[in-house]
Amino acid sequence: MKENLTRSQIRAKIRWGVFGIFILLIVASAFDAPVFFNRAIDKVNAVSNLGLPRMPEKSFNLGLDLQGGAHLVYQADVSQIDANERGAAVEGVRDVIERRVNALGVSEPIVQTTKVGDSYRIIVELPGVTDINQAIQMIGETPILEFKEQNNEPLRELTAEEKKGLEDFNKSAKKKAGEALKKAKAGLDFAGLVKDYSDDVVSKNNAGYLNFISKNSPYFDLFDWAEKAKDSEISKDLVDSYEGLNVLKRGAERDGQEEVKANHILICYLGAKNCDTPVYTKEKAKEKAQELYNQANAENFFQLAKDNSTDPGSKDSGGDLGWFGKGMMVKEFEEAVFGAQVGQIVGPVETQFGFHIIYKQDKRISKEYELWRVLVKIKKETDILPPQEEWKATGLSGKQLERSEVVSDPQTGVVQVSLSFDSEGKDLFAAITERNVGKPVAIFLDGQPISIPNVNEPIRDGRAVISGAFSLQEAKVLSQRLNAGALPVPVELISQQSVGATLGAESLTKSLKAGLVGTFIVVIFMILYYRLPGLLAAIALLVYAVLTMAISKLIGVTLTLSGIAGVIMSIGMAVDANVLIFERMKEELRLGKSLKAATEEGFLRAWPSIRDSNLSTLITCVMLIWFGTSFVQGFAVTLTVGILVSMFTAITITRTMMRFIVPWFAEKANWLFLGHQKNI
Repeated sequence: MKENLTRSQIRAKIRWGVFGIFILLIVASAFDAPVFFNRAIDKVNAVSNLGLPRMPEKSFNLGLDLQGGAHLVYQADVSQIDANERGAAVEGVRDVIERRVNALGVSEPIVQTTKVGDSYRIIVELPGVTDINQAIQMIGETPILEFKEQNNEPLRELTAEEKKGLEDFNKSAKKKAGEALKKAKAGLDFAGLVKDYSDDVVSKNNAGYLNFISKNSPYFDLFDWAEKAKDSEISKDLVDSYEGLNVLKRGAERDGQEEVKANHILICYLGAKNCDTPVYTKEKAKEKAQELYNQANAENFFQLAKDNSTDPGSKDSGGDLGWFGKGMMVKEFEEAVFGAQVGQIVGPVETQFGFHIIYKQDKRISKEYELWRVLVKIKKETDILPPQEEWKATGLSGKQLERSEVVSDPQTGVVQVSLSFDSEGKDLFAAITERNVGKPVAIFLDGQPISIPNVNEPIRDGRAVISGAFSLQEAKVLSQRLNAGALPVPVELISQQSVGATLGAESLTKSLKAGLVGTFIVVIFMILYYRLPGLLAAIALLVYAVLTMAISKLIGVTLTLSGIAGVIMSIGMAVDANVLIFERMKEELRLGKSLKAATEEGFLRAWPSIRDSNLSTLITCVMLIWFGTSFVQGFAVTLTVGILVSMFTAITITRTMMRFIVPWFAEKANWLFLGHQKNI
């Protein structure tokens, strides 16, 4: 009885395995061809209203040779650059070109550098690009380095026409809100009013329900009314908020999260975040914070904060932070203050801003209120005027920058980036820093801010340092990019190849046809030669094909002609594993073993050969990926994926199906199993 039960369990396990193979085939196929799958899903949902999920319609990443595009080769002129710095300079240009290529919206671009003898080249592949001349023009431009200051110029005033339009809109909105309020006070259904009047997209489909709100929620400007109102009360007047005019209805009240009231003293240091006027190194800041902690008590804390704190937001109020809840402060500060007792002073507590001494004055449990609303939006001047640019040009750019290099502070050892300007840049930088003391000056490369340091004092010698929480590698990259903008390496287009979209589509069609024909021939051979096991191998090969393509799409493999060649080659290797297994089965059957035993022995004894042959190929693929160029790497990546999947399908899927069908037959193998009979 125990033996029968065990066999039943084994058969059940095998049946689940076959079911899993079927599900895997469907899911992988749907991922490969989501458009066809989604059409079927839409039809089913339209008939049954089941609401079955649709597959994401992600397409395959096609390489340059399949979808068309441009292949550009630039040669960098490094003759004027020191031999030790040529590699870094060319890498800086590569970074700039890559950012510009990304700005074109090109899918899966490739930008890489290579050295040919003493010359440096930059290879750019732009799959699917339509305007090659535009790409060449953008790539060949000199990298732009700019220094900008904050734009504090006032916005222009609204025109008379704009003012009238704003007034008319808000007048109409106020009338609409007044009507909603009047009906709400008359007892009309609030959900109906929301449907007819509300402009709040978030809550409109939920009868205006905002859930429970707190003072720290996004609806903080409605909290004061909710705090004073009673359960089920409707607002007597329209309630103003940032978004517009509100008709409110209050629900229940409940306890919210714990809030604390605290004061703090902050001692920042050079390299700490938002430390505008660093006086201390990190070690000295910690010593100063410890000294203040030893002195601090409830009576003198406010004065100590006024005299010593480097936090400009709370210094003048004795370090008062007011009431706040969890999630409003950085993790280290929050853990310290919520873990302290009321009246306790804790510290020094280190955060990214420096060292804190914290005085916990009080704590309380906040309240939350259930709220519904009808929102009628109003317009503000900022809805009409275009947003003001945060930064404006100063006239100082990479043209005036002579040199950038990585240095370290001689006293603190902090990593910095040093800048040196020419005579024109020296005068410009002096004027800029004089008018921006205590304010930030942003450094832009190709229109993107790469550093926004604060100006501590006027700089008149044409030299400056960018200090911050840099690692050595980050500082090197920043310096490299600055030099690439300040001293751009001239590049010359020496090769241009264009692949038309029609030619790419033709290549793709021929490749797919070759893969299908090759697979069909392999399937016919396996069925004719190995019969029933060959048929199972063909099913496993189908699973292999759809699974390989699904994995390639999932991990973002860029398919090229060479990559498709790798896939087709791996098809033969996938069948090769089955050939080894079936030939081993043939030998076991000739030795007189039963069909079940021969099947198990075939898989068991063929495994070492399959493992070793595939492992040697995988090692070769790793070397090709490591040292090869883009096309060779594409071939190696797809071949690697194919080998790994083929090992899975040959060993796991074929084996599971063989175990499933073997019990259907007698112990002796008939013509369906290689045509061999048990020896007598």
